[in-house]
Amino acid sequence: MKKVLFKNARIVLPNEISLGEVLVVDDKIEKVVLNEAINDSVDEVIDVEGKYLSPGFIDVHTHGAGNADFMDGDLESIYLACKTHMNYGTTSIVPTTITSTKESLINFVKLFNKLDLNKEGLPNILGLHLEGPYFAASQAGAQDPRYLRNPSKEEYEEVLKSTDRIIRWSFAIELDGSKEFLKTLKEHGIISSLAHSDATCEEVFEAYDNGLSALTHFYSAMSGVKRINAYRVAGAIEAGYLNDDLFVEVIADGKHLPKELLQLIYKIKGSERICLVTDSMRAAGMSDGEYILGAKTTGMKVLVEDNVAKLLDRTAFAGSVATTNRLVRVFRESTNAPLHEVVKMMSLTPANLLKIESCKGSIEENKDADLIIFDEDINVSLVMVMGKIYIR
Repeated sequence: MKKVLFKNARIVLPNEISLGEVLVVDDKIEKVVLNEAINDSVDEVIDVEGKYLSPGFIDVHTHGAGNADFMDGDLESIYLACKTHMNYGTTSIVPTTITSTKESLINFVKLFNKLDLNKEGLPNILGLHLEGPYFAASQAGAQDPRYLRNPSKEEYEEVLKSTDRIIRWSFAIELDGSKEFLKTLKEHGIISSLAHSDATCEEVFEAYDNGLSALTHFYSAMSGVKRINAYRVAGAIEAGYLNDDLFVEVIADGKHLPKELLQLIYKIKGSERICLVTDSMRAAGMSDGEYILGAKTTGMKVLVEDNVAKLLDRTAFAGSVATTNRLVRVFRESTNAPLHEVVKMMSLTPANLLKIESCKGSIEENKDADLIIFDEDINVSLVMVMGKIYIR
């Protein structure tokens, strides 16, 4: 049994920030005490020196980092990308695919089955997020249009039989076959998200009634109000605002959405339904230059400049190069939201989306000891995953 005491900390709680101490025993948070001392005998004392002691960040949508993509086809690339994100405060991560051929998808799923989800020195790998390939061509964004298709029962049933590690699947809910697909995801307990979609508001509400939980990268590759036969019709964006229960992913990298939209999303949705996500590609944590979006052998060339990835013709973004601490910094600066609420969007709210809030997402007694320390600029100086310190 190992006991670690954090003292002189500004503890970031779900509803406030308070001075206090936290005791970790093995891999759990044993005690949280505010404005007084913990007098237990311990093995190690960590003086936080007035910095913030925060729940670890949870990234539910990321494609890579450290010049590694989850679609590269080898375990080492997956581990490298996860490790890179951990350096910036991510203690739990959901690796995400990109649209590809059926063969590539099946091969990746089989590779993911071999992954050590609790590998020493890495963040918690919570499961797999499949983004695509069932997307609307009109909202392809940086998804390779060659691989877009409607939901195929034969295909997705083969995928589902190949693994039990899929926890999220993002797709366009208006495509032919999507209703049966949505029903199948619900039966398997997989969280369903709308993405790269031209759905109307009415179609989104129908999908919500049948199990839809979230809107992937809100605003990006997503329908807004448009004209159909001369009449204005609300889209997926409006549905996201109108439906209080739907979670929305927000890429708060300072590039994908202007500060005015971040302010609007925060004003309407609030911290209980906003999940900050990196949606990062392999260049996260790297310098500017040309990179491959997706697998090195089959992906697309993209350009990283101005702290964002772009298609080579600069007509659209091709994923972010953000890390989770940057999301917290940018969202706080752009909206003036209280820091504890911004941290919630990067920890407890994603945990609620994934239905793991009983063990992760906040600093509470008996929860997993996933903790980080950062300063006023959200520079991370310590990372603890399941009671083990890997970065300090």
